[in-house]
Amino acid sequence: MAKGKNRPAAEVNSGSMADIAFLLLIFFLVTTTIANDKGIAMLLPPKPDPNEPPPEVTKNDRNIFKIQANSMDKLLVEDEPMRDVTELRGMIKDFILNFRKPSIEGKELYNSLPASLRSHVNSKGKKDNSSDEPGEAVVSFKADRGTSYELYIQVLDEINAAYNEIYGQRIGLTAEEFLQLDKKDPEQKELYQQARQGIPRAISIAEPNKIGG
Repeated sequence: MAKGKNRPAAEVNSGSMADIAFLLLIFFLVTTTIANDKGIAMLLPPKPDPNEPPPEVTKNDRNIFKIQANSMDKLLVEDEPMRDVTELRGMIKDFILNFRKPSIEGKELYNSLPASLRSHVNSKGKKDNSSDEPGEAVVSFKADRGTSYELYIQVLDEINAAYNEIYGQRIGLTAEEFLQLDKKDPEQKELYQQARQGIPRAISIAEPNKIGG
């Protein structure tokens, strides 16, 4: 009879494998970062008091750049249809920097601009049907409750990009470099404030219409 013929086969201890798998599961649960989508960080105005009369709108119509989006994701910009949302950025930049009829403060603001922005104003600004000056300019955006989230974000991105390009160009930076300024650093905070002085980021977001508007 051959030696070891009836020897029992070696068994793998599965108990320790279960312990290792459990420890690995705990490790991945502890170390994995779960993305948390917080939506759009935006401070909304308080609800109007029904007992109070609506505030009187004193803005001249030419100082309001109107953007509307319906439930079919069709854009209406300054009462004209628009297919390419990326065209908004240049239009808004021209609107803000129009200087049609500037006040004393507006003239001082114009004189404080770098040569590149003054050249922009002289070539594309001073239109009779556009804003009087940057301090008066308001960009108004009104969507429908059926407007897609993607289009809504695209429009807001283009509006903010127009302002960021102006702010960056004013202090000799790109829009991306302007956004990276650290406001905790005194020098960078001063640059940030200098870029925005006299040119407020005036964006009005109206309450959406009901679906189908």
